[in-house]
Amino acid sequence: MKPEITDSIRSLGAAATAFTITNNLLDGWDLSEVQSGITRPTDEEIATELTRLQAVYDSQAYARSRKAAYDLLNQDEMRYDDLTNSTTTWPDAIAAIKLEFPK
Repeated sequence: MKPEITDSIRSLGAAATAFTITNNLLDGWDLSEVQSGITRPTDEEIATELTRLQAVYDSQAYARSRKAAYDLLNQDEMRYDDLTNSTTTWPDAIAAIKLEFPK
């Protein structure tokens, strides 16, 4: 799932119930910074972390595309048929997906 501001704040150390978001901005901080040791992140820190998370997400686009294509294959049946019929349908299908969605 594409990263959102809440993911950024959680990545910086806050629990899901420790903050509130309004209009895509951090507006509530329910953690005691003294007790938790977690300081309220600045808007700049949140934006920087969101940019980093987005870059990680974007770098895995090929993996999400491959998984969707792999899920459409009936791989167990393909492997069995290859074994029974001395064919290479399954490895050919996997190779085609990897070619279509390179790393």
